[in-house]
Amino acid sequence: MSKEAGVPRSKQKNINMTVGSPFRKIVLFTIPIILGNIFQQLYNIGDAKVVSYYLEQNAFASVGMTAVVSNMAINLLNGFTQGFGIITANAFGARDERRIRRNIAGASVLTVVLAAVLTTVSLLLISQILVWLKTPDEMMDYSLRYVRIILIGIPFSALYNLSANLLRSLGDSRTPLYCLLGSIALNLGLDFLFIGGIGMGIEGAAIATVLSQAVCGIVCFLYGVIHFRKYVPRKEDWRLERSEYGDLFLTGLSMGLMGCIVNIGTIILQTGINDLGEDIVAAQTAGRRLLDILMSLIYTYGFTMTTFTSQNMGAGKPERVRLGVRTAVLIVTVTSAVIILFSFLFSDAIVKWIASTDSEYIRDNAAMYVKTGVCFFPALGPLFILRCTLQGKGQRAVPLASSVLELSVKILSVVLLVPWLGYFGVALTEPISWVLMTTLLTIGYVYSIRKEAGRGK
Repeated sequence: MSKEAGVPRSKQKNINMTVGSPFRKIVLFTIPIILGNIFQQLYNIGDAKVVSYYLEQNAFASVGMTAVVSNMAINLLNGFTQGFGIITANAFGARDERRIRRNIAGASVLTVVLAAVLTTVSLLLISQILVWLKTPDEMMDYSLRYVRIILIGIPFSALYNLSANLLRSLGDSRTPLYCLLGSIALNLGLDFLFIGGIGMGIEGAAIATVLSQAVCGIVCFLYGVIHFRKYVPRKEDWRLERSEYGDLFLTGLSMGLMGCIVNIGTIILQTGINDLGEDIVAAQTAGRRLLDILMSLIYTYGFTMTTFTSQNMGAGKPERVRLGVRTAVLIVTVTSAVIILFSFLFSDAIVKWIASTDSEYIRDNAAMYVKTGVCFFPALGPLFILRCTLQGKGQRAVPLASSVLELSVKILSVVLLVPWLGYFGVALTEPISWVLMTTLLTIGYVYSIRKEAGRGK
C-alpha cells in the first residue's frame, strides 16, 4: 500500500508537495484556498449589501473604513500563525513527527498570548486611532459601535487562522475552506436576523461576524485534533526549549510585521482617502471589495508557495522549489491576463451593484480604482510568488524590506500623489509599490539561488 507521510493513500486528504507534478500539486492545493478567499470576499460584499440596504450610506462606509483598523490586528495575528505554519511545513517535509508536535504546542501558546495582548491594546486605542484617521464626524459613532465588537472577536479569528494555517502546513487546504463556507452561510443568516429582523443596527452586523468566526474557529480546531491525532502535542511536547520558542516567535514576527507594516501603510493611505470626502470613501469601499476578490485569484498562489517551499526545503529538494516558482509564475501571469479582460468588461456593472447607489460619481470612481489596479496584476503575481517562496526558505530580510518599501510608497502617496492627483493618486499608489517590490524580490530570489548553488559546489 502506497503511503505519503505515513498515511494510507485511501484515507489521505492532505497533499504531499515533495513528490509528483509541481503544476498539479500547486493547482490542487490552491483551488480550495482561492474558493475560500472568493467566498470570504463575497461574504464581505453581502455583509455590506445588507448594511447598505437596511441602514444609511454612512453605516456602509463605516464598515469599509474601519476594516483597515481591525484588519491590522487580525492580519498581524494571521502573519504570526503563517510563520508558525512555515516551520511546521518544514518539519512535515522532513517527516519529523516529534518536531511537528512541538511546533504546534509552541504555536498554540504564542497565539493565545498574542491574541490577548492585541485584543486589549486594540480596544484601548481604537478611539484615538479613528481620530488619527480623520474619520468624518458623521461616521465616528457608527465606526466605534461596529469596530469595538469586531475587536472583541479577535481571539476567535486567531483560533481559526492558527488551525487553518497548521492544517495547510500539513497539506490540507480543503478543511479550512469547508469551515469557512459554513461560517459565511451562518454570518449572512445572522446579518438578516440581527439587522433586518431584530433591528440591532450596525452592532448586529458586527455580532454576526464575531459569532460566525467563533463557530468557524472551533470547528476547524476540533477537526484538526480528531483527524490529525498523531500530531496532537503530548505532555512532554509542551516543554519547549527557549530556542524553539525563539525560532517560532522570530519566524512568526517576520510574517506578522510584514502584514502589520502593509496595514499601517493602508491606514495612512486611508487618511488621504478620508480627506477626499464621504463619496470617495464610499467609492473606495465598493471598489476595494471587487479588487480584493480579483487579487485573491493571484495572491493565493503565494500562500501555496509558502507550503510548497517549506515542505521541499525540509525534504532537501531546493531544485524542486525552483521548478515550482517557474510553474507558479506562469499560472499567475495567464490568470492576470484573464482578470484584466474581465475587469474592463464587467467592473462598471459590478461596482454599481456593490455600492447600492445611484451616484454616478461614486460608481465611476470605484470602477476607475479597479481598472487601474488590475492593469498592474502582471507585476503583482510574481510579487506574491517570490515573497512567499523566500519566506518558505526561512529568509526574512528581503520580504520584510519589501513591506517597508510598500509602506514608504503609501506615505509618499499621501504627501505627494493624493494632493496632486486626487483619487487617481490613490488608485496608482499600490500599483507603483507592486512594481518596486517585485523588482526588489526578484533580486533577492536570484541571490538566494546563487547562494544555494555556491553551497552545492
